[in-house]
Amino acid sequence: MITKDMTIGEVIRVKENAPEILMSFGMGCIGCPSAQAESIEDAAMVHGLNLETLMEALNK
Repeated sequence: MITKDMTIGEVIRVKENAPEILMSFGMGCIGCPSAQAESIEDAAMVHGLNLETLMEALNK
């Protein structure tokens, strides 16, 4: 299960299609070094995304 406290790097390592999901939400910098250490919650806030909607997509 993916949690809001996991970093983008962790999510990408454990969920094969995470990059596609994140990019579909407008997160184009998922490969950037700083993004790798950013939590899903922080990334959602920075991008103005609904965290609950993002979490649902990542946990499907």
